[in-house]
Amino acid sequence: MNFALIMLVLLLLTGVVWLAEALYFRKHRVDGEQQPWWIEYPASFFPVILVVFVLRSFLVEPFKIPSGSMLPTLLVGDFILVNKFTYGIRLPVVNTRLIAVNEPQRGEVMVFRYPENPALDYIKRVVGVPGDDLVYSNKRLTINGREVPLKADGEFNYLEGGLNFIATSRFQERLGEHPHSVLVQAAVPPVQLSGVQRFPFRDNCAYNESGFRCKVPEQHYFLMGDNRDSSSDSRYWGFVPEKNIVGRAFLIWWNFDDLRRIGNSIN
Repeated sequence: MNFALIMLVLLLLTGVVWLAEALYFRKHRVDGEQQPWWIEYPASFFPVILVVFVLRSFLVEPFKIPSGSMLPTLLVGDFILVNKFTYGIRLPVVNTRLIAVNEPQRGEVMVFRYPENPALDYIKRVVGVPGDDLVYSNKRLTINGREVPLKADGEFNYLEGGLNFIATSRFQERLGEHPHSVLVQAAVPPVQLSGVQRFPFRDNCAYNESGFRCKVPEQHYFLMGDNRDSSSDSRYWGFVPEKNIVGRAFLIWWNFDDLRRIGNSIN
């Protein structure tokens, strides 16, 4: 469901009624005559819809985390806020960037439109920016010839789908200015080769049983989940084009299962 499109249609419909009331119907109404319901309700809702539309389109937008691909940074059920203007001012619905502000940086947690189905929003961490040479071999990430250090940080166990018990090793990693935790399952290969799809600029990548090597094309980004071995990400469906960017995740504003997470920043 394209919520932005629905909001735009409601805004236009109620806006037309509000404008007609202000410019015509109010002037031709007899003193004491009440507004008909088909004018009263749309005209009353128009300012509310306008405020919500502007906030969601240009400032912040709420999202809910549906899967564990970003564990342990984000938990299933986290409600987060996404900064819509940090990567530029974009037209609602079509998502075309009008004004450039900042470019995504390595380590930032980004919401974007899934390249295979732009109606779906995904959230992952930016690992590679345009021009980067990425190597992911035996669970170790190298960017432009420099291996990203990993520091062991104990274990992290969780239930997947409420049934499967998953045991992982947790590591501390730093990409750019963003220290964070990643999860690794020793028994799972770095890339499930059978899951790699044909995607635009597929020739920029080479895969083998130990991992992959990719050159990030211009105006594209390479993203991975923090739960490295349980994430559908750029390893499988390719690079994220600039036109698919939605915004940067920055705050957890609610979690029904753990109120202590409310107000936590997303790093």
